[in-house]
Amino acid sequence: MSIGNSPEDERPFEDVSEEDRPSVSVGRALQQARIAAGLTVDDISTATRVRIAIVHAIEQDDFAPCGGDVYARGHIRTLAKAVKLDPAPLLAQYEAQNGGGRPAPTPAAPLFEAERIRPERRGPNWTAAMVAAIVVVIGFVGFTMVNGDDEGGANVAGDTEPTASPTPSPSTKTAKPVVPAPDPSDSAIAAAPQDKVTVKVVAADAPSWISAKDHNGKVLFAELLKKGEDKTFQDSSKIDLVLGDAGGLDLFVNGKKIEEDWQPGAVERLTYTKGDPQAG
Repeated sequence: MSIGNSPEDERPFEDVSEEDRPSVSVGRALQQARIAAGLTVDDISTATRVRIAIVHAIEQDDFAPCGGDVYARGHIRTLAKAVKLDPAPLLAQYEAQNGGGRPAPTPAAPLFEAERIRPERRGPNWTAAMVAAIVVVIGFVGFTMVNGDDEGGANVAGDTEPTASPTPSPSTKTAKPVVPAPDPSDSAIAAAPQDKVTVKVVAADAPSWISAKDHNGKVLFAELLKKGEDKTFQDSSKIDLVLGDAGGLDLFVNGKKIEEDWQPGAVERLTYTKGDPQAG
């Protein structure tokens, strides 16, 4: 069964145009975009790894808990990307509101040159010299013996015609048959055991922020799923999903594709069990 309700305590605000956005504070703009996306502060904290207290403070335009301007800019950029806002106008507005500007760059620490180690002087390698001398003597003796054999058997060598060595024929390689890639629905069916609930999410048409939890509320995944990527989740009884852009996704539950006409940008909160999909 599917549950598509949005959070009861947070209702989306009216869409804010690009011309009106500068009149809204940085924190207010981030809060409105989060609520419009159907996400809670807990969802944002899990996706960005920014602490819940800091998210609340930033949405109230209190940047003191960030620990400084550098960290505040980093948090603003991270939260803006999580709710699909362009961070550049927000950062510029933060600069204007705080009357700062970028801090002067910290001078780099002096580099310490590593101490050069002088190579240790070594005496002549007499062993190598002796080996080289022996090799020269053996080579001279062998050369002398070969020249002597060539003079005594010149006629025999001259009467013999060289035989061309046969050119090995190149071995024929057998091309391996190309196995077509399985359809996503086939993979989902093969990976769906009867005693568990299996949910596969495929970003077929567009990227989307995905959150998945098991029956105990443990977060299995809370990240942006890029276009072309897919994720499969399993649990013994239940999977809870939050789809940030359901219109760009393909969803398979227990080996069957969910045929829903979700619009692009629609936020869906869903729950599936071992008996799904079913009507309703």
